[in-house]
Amino acid sequence: MSGQIVIVGAGQAGLQIAESLRTEGFDGDVILLGKERHAPYQRPPLSKAWLAGETADDRLTIRGPDFLAAKKIDLRVGVEVERIDVGARKAFLVDGSAFSWTGLALATGARARRPDLPGAELPHVRVLRDFEDAKEISHRLDEAANVVIIGGGFIGLEVAVAARKRGCATVVVEALDRLMARAVTPEISAFFADLHRAHGVELFFGEQVAEISDAGVKTASGALFPADLVVLGVGAVPNDELAVAAGLDVSRGIVVDDCGRTSATDVVAAGDCAVLRRGDGALRRFESVQYAVEGAKAAAAALLGRSKPFSAAPWFWSDQYDVKLQMAGSSENHDALIERRSGDKAFSLFYYRQGELVGVDSVNRPGEHLLARKLLDAHFSPEPALVGDPARDLRLLLR
Repeated sequence: MSGQIVIVGAGQAGLQIAESLRTEGFDGDVILLGKERHAPYQRPPLSKAWLAGETADDRLTIRGPDFLAAKKIDLRVGVEVERIDVGARKAFLVDGSAFSWTGLALATGARARRPDLPGAELPHVRVLRDFEDAKEISHRLDEAANVVIIGGGFIGLEVAVAARKRGCATVVVEALDRLMARAVTPEISAFFADLHRAHGVELFFGEQVAEISDAGVKTASGALFPADLVVLGVGAVPNDELAVAAGLDVSRGIVVDDCGRTSATDVVAAGDCAVLRRGDGALRRFESVQYAVEGAKAAAAALLGRSKPFSAAPWFWSDQYDVKLQMAGSSENHDALIERRSGDKAFSLFYYRQGELVGVDSVNRPGEHLLARKLLDAHFSPEPALVGDPARDLRLLLR
């Protein structure tokens, strides 16, 4: 199959679309446009091993120039697409040049949310989304005595780990009543609150930030936390402006079906910029490597007229100190919880809804996490009594 496919965004999803086009047998031109001046790289380590100084820059690169050349993927970095014209099938760059396309993929990712706060634009107030953000935070951590993190989600807590490893006094200010409240259950929140306190992090819940100044972070209750570095970890906003201007269906992200197809013919989207419309009409946005990769594979197939829907259970992970949290499925609206434990820092929580297994959170139990993904993908719900018996080998259930 020939033609020219243009991919806007050279992150994990954009690169995977390009690779999958070749795997699917597409022999036309593949142009991969990246706004950043870096070759495609892994983002998760930026807030984990890289920020903690435990991995080198070159370990972040996903694919080197030799691989891209062998696959005939034309990577252009440091270029920005200004608009797309779906009718004319053209992508226009800010420098005035344009690319015609027979197929278009939007993998524009997301940007860190910046709350409308007095002082949020001060130089010592940072966000962590890309490599340049991470380098700036790392540099400031080397010099900071007091670090305040606004937001007790995954990014904020992983930055807190790096700050403590650098010897910084660290405070986390969270508006809700517990950590990672939008993603995990109270049981997991409580475990990680204890973990961070044990490492010297001060946690403050139910605090609304009123302003940021050179003196520090002031909350609505009047508390003032001194800070040489403030990190905003309050979520992300999908980069869907190109899609909005082009008239695509957008609702807190570019709306796609389970094959990555948008509302426009021969236009797909994948990764953090996309929001999946499920069969029941509900919209769901996943910010994970798994969704970027698997959604991109589905989108590439769709560009070639094939339907390979992404249907695997979602999974995600977070590394904090010596603890790895791995989540599969969803604990949302569960009505039963079964625990399997092998130590203070090694356990899994199995979540059921009306007798059906819907999610599993594992702490330092990687084997159980992999098993959970298999169970969820197979739509197999083991009896809660079996799950709750630590002597039972759950792997036997899938044989």
